[in-house]
Amino acid sequence: MSAKPKTLRTEIDEGVFVITLARAAEYNTITPELRDELGAAIDAGDAAPEAHVILLRAEGPAFCAGYGLDWSTAAQSSERAATQRRVWDSVSDLRMMGRFVETYMKLWYAKKPTIAAVQGWCIGGGTDMVLCADLIVAGEGASFGYPPSRVWGTPTTAMWVYRMGLEQAKRYMLTGDEITASKAAEIGLILETVPDDQLQQHAMSFARRMARVPTNQLVMLKLLCNQTAENMGLASSRTLGTLFDGIARHTQEGLDFVTNAQAKGFRQAVRERDDPFGDYGSRPRASRAPKGKAKPSAK
Repeated sequence: MSAKPKTLRTEIDEGVFVITLARAAEYNTITPELRDELGAAIDAGDAAPEAHVILLRAEGPAFCAGYGLDWSTAAQSSERAATQRRVWDSVSDLRMMGRFVETYMKLWYAKKPTIAAVQGWCIGGGTDMVLCADLIVAGEGASFGYPPSRVWGTPTTAMWVYRMGLEQAKRYMLTGDEITASKAAEIGLILETVPDDQLQQHAMSFARRMARVPTNQLVMLKLLCNQTAENMGLASSRTLGTLFDGIARHTQEGLDFVTNAQAKGFRQAVRERDDPFGDYGSRPRASRAPKGKAKPSAK
């Protein structure tokens, strides 16, 4: 990594290459800059001879509240204005989204094991990212989900079926419902939960324990496990998920969502999408997550 990253920081601690997302004020929402810096950080960790394991974590109340809709909805609106006489270019869109997907999949294709420690919201594009990690631990107050399945998106990395099976994946994909951390562990979406105030210490201890194993053993064992999902068709599922994500953003409902976000602001557009379901940021205040938990984005 040539220039000092602006969206994250890295360090090596007892054989663990630690990547910490550092956009706490923005709930670590995904931007092109974060994408590029994350990809470079994962590559650096995979290449570092003194690191055996890569640990991805985040500062602030949310691990990742999805894509930053202020720039992503504006980008789609600008694209439409610039190409009013042209139809949607699916190949160009696939290439654009593919750059994000390639970064997230570095967690999966890194030779060394990758662990993610999740607190607060991890939704939308945040799940596209984190579900590519080999193992996920979460604080008890964390929440997962893919609300864009209601409008404006599909999971680009398509990890849901491979992590928790067909029935559970359908149950949450076909509603976009929020998943509490305890439920996520119960259905196999993540490995385990710990008290929120113990998350970072627990994740680091777990990563250090794994780092005691020789790197060559870790590389072989990870490849042996991941190859099973590859043999089941992960690559083709991922291609379809990325292509469908572009299609979903250019259906009439998807275009209407962007128009509404431009007119009223993306937070209001998200509220109008989620209010009928009563979850994420639309939950009644009395039943919302612990104080300090960030409001999620839509994507």
